[in-house]
Amino acid sequence: MWNVAQPITPIKKTTKSDILVISRVFFPDMGGIQEYAYNRCLQDPDQIIVLTSACTDDQSFDGMQPFPIYRWPMFAMSGLGALGSILKQILNIFWSVVLAIRLYRRYRYRYIEWCHGYDFPSLLLLSYLLPVRCFIYLHGDDVLCPMTNPILRWLFEWTLRRTETIVCNSNFTSNYLTKHFQLNRPTRIIHPTVRPEKFGQARAEQAFLRNHIRQQHQIPEKAIAILSVGRLVKRKGFHRVIENLPNLIAEGIDVHYIICGQGAMESELKLYAEKLGVSSRVIFAGYVPDAELTGYYAACDIFSMLTFFDSQQKSIEGFGIVYLEAGYFGKPVIASRVGGVEDAVRHGYNGLLVDPDSTYEISTTLHQLCVDPELRQRLGFQGQKLATRITPHSTLYSN
Repeated sequence: MWNVAQPITPIKKTTKSDILVISRVFFPDMGGIQEYAYNRCLQDPDQIIVLTSACTDDQSFDGMQPFPIYRWPMFAMSGLGALGSILKQILNIFWSVVLAIRLYRRYRYRYIEWCHGYDFPSLLLLSYLLPVRCFIYLHGDDVLCPMTNPILRWLFEWTLRRTETIVCNSNFTSNYLTKHFQLNRPTRIIHPTVRPEKFGQARAEQAFLRNHIRQQHQIPEKAIAILSVGRLVKRKGFHRVIENLPNLIAEGIDVHYIICGQGAMESELKLYAEKLGVSSRVIFAGYVPDAELTGYYAACDIFSMLTFFDSQQKSIEGFGIVYLEAGYFGKPVIASRVGGVEDAVRHGYNGLLVDPDSTYEISTTLHQLCVDPELRQRLGFQGQKLATRITPHSTLYSN
């Protein structure tokens, strides 16, 4: 981690380092935004400098990267509630501006890529304080949040107008942006991609990994295993799969549901499974690191994430990298026709899309995938083709 109380000491320095990538979250902290930002940096490591916040185990991770990483300090504020969130945002804005200026004095970089729409006032300030061209990446929720306050909306729109190009992770994000904001800047869509290195040789070892995980969780080889991966929050829709298990079992399908992830809804989901009498069929694997997650993808027959728009939290799935990861392992997907999911899941090609509010549609689609192995194989095979499609970020600089 960069100790801001001391003079700046170089980690790595090349004459080509002219792009400052700023992201309030970054590896080894885990998440979709972190994966997206990291994959972007790996495309042009000789040109990249990263500025981000501190996190657990960051020093050992940073030392192994092919680009320099500088971090601002973060302090535990979980016990402060809403006040803690506000203070954390203020710190993100303060440190990202101060340290970006200090890094400019060292590297004289020419571009800033702001990898997350949150804390955007920092980018607005930097666009005036530094002689650089700015790009901003938007992922879904970061576009919805400014809509809740007219001042934030005005500042957000002002920030967008100061950028060279707006990069969206999906057609949904791009269309929503165009519909709700008056823009005069070009917009590009660059989808998240699967990083094969994340899984090593695991795809070639699927048979072994499948047997290992199934034996660990006592899932019979011929049973149907449905997998979900994500934070245990309401909008991910885990309960929609759980509520369909009794009907599938009643139809004679030996089905098991594996949930990889942790979050505030875990106890509620466990109680729901118990209420429906399917506790023995729902496996809460908790947080699963990448090295082990490969085995869970291999072990499943169907991947499901029936996310929906959470109007109360103003939260929606902007894309969903887990859908592509499932496809990378040749697994068919059932997903919701909502947000940016349609960019990750093509209906009838690598998965099946449903109305997340239609109990009947979800039930019949789950049943269809459970009883039709040929359909599962065809969707999974085509999902592998989509999983590693790449749009180079260097195309941002081609004009």
